[in-house]
Amino acid sequence: MFKFFSVFIFLSSYYFAQNENEKARAIIKQLTSKKFSGRGYIKNGCNKAGDYISDFFKEKKLLAFSNSYFQPFSISVNTFPGNIEVELNNKKLIPGIHYLINPESSGAKGKYTLSKKDSVTYFADVEFQKKIIIKKVKKLTWGVSTKVEKYLSISVLADSLKQELKTISINTKNKWIKDYQLKNVCGYIKGKVYPDSFIVFTAHYDHLGKMGKQTIFPGANDNASGVSMLFSLIDYYTLYQPDISIVFICFAAEEAGLLGSEYFTENPLFPLKKINFLINLDLLGTGNEGITVVNATEFKNEFEQLKIINENQKLLSLIKPRGKAANSDHYWFTEKGIPSFFIYTLGGISAYHDVFDIENTLPLTEFNDVKKLLIEFANSQMQKK
Repeated sequence: MFKFFSVFIFLSSYYFAQNENEKARAIIKQLTSKKFSGRGYIKNGCNKAGDYISDFFKEKKLLAFSNSYFQPFSISVNTFPGNIEVELNNKKLIPGIHYLINPESSGAKGKYTLSKKDSVTYFADVEFQKKIIIKKVKKLTWGVSTKVEKYLSISVLADSLKQELKTISINTKNKWIKDYQLKNVCGYIKGKVYPDSFIVFTAHYDHLGKMGKQTIFPGANDNASGVSMLFSLIDYYTLYQPDISIVFICFAAEEAGLLGSEYFTENPLFPLKKINFLINLDLLGTGNEGITVVNATEFKNEFEQLKIINENQKLLSLIKPRGKAANSDHYWFTEKGIPSFFIYTLGGISAYHDVFDIENTLPLTEFNDVKKLLIEFANSQMQKK
């Protein structure tokens, strides 16, 4: 009988974990679909994703701190909405696979002779005080720029064109948007004992969007995975109302320089001093090598508590400490004196800020164990009241 019961528990846990992974993957698949255009600044992709998140908050009946889940703000951003054509040595290159137009670039059109600066860098004079700069790189990595330079800069994958570069033909045009309207998305579940104290979970939902009409950066691990974890936590806390209020914030413009979270901390929707602890979630799609905890050295007691929970429940292979870093949305809260961690998973895929960060290669190895760890850690912070 005992053996049968043990097998039943094992199978129940296995199928529960599988179901959780399937739900998480469905959310990631949705957020990385063409509908949201890489959650960037072409075809309003980021704001469409914000609406999707708001609809989920509404479905789960989260409360809002105002008459909406949205906190509007604006940024300046450089985009490339049209066709992009690049030929090097008369060879047509595929954007996102062979090269990237670096995000701060201005546009250019024409055919030019290249001069070699060093072993990996070439340039062409286009017109007075304007150049085309080409650099061979080992990996293509894109970003978002809130400024435009006078030059056009191209990163070329070194393995795609190993010979000396002689000529370039290019046709691309940038579009500078001074006031692009964005929105953070914020909702909460009211605590049944301490409604005016908060545990906060955050994740950015924006990504890099599109470069030209065809090249999309899906952003599965970065950070559809983090949003998916927030949705999973919302599912849990709507079933098990917490003693302390739980706030969920999805930030825009993280990839543009943590601008959404900076705006929030300067214009908070509730008093920041009422936050017991904040946990920022990004890159949560792997985990076979454990997790890293940024701010572990800043909040040593809380980090020790996290490790104790992990060891007692035998969840993750490693919890790696890291010091203070301005590498995600927790940063501005830390600067305001709010105790916070930034947690990301280790191992698995190497895709990052490129066209290969896609849903179907994301393993979600430790998604459920990370969720258990987060819930238990949040419970430990509630008990401090």
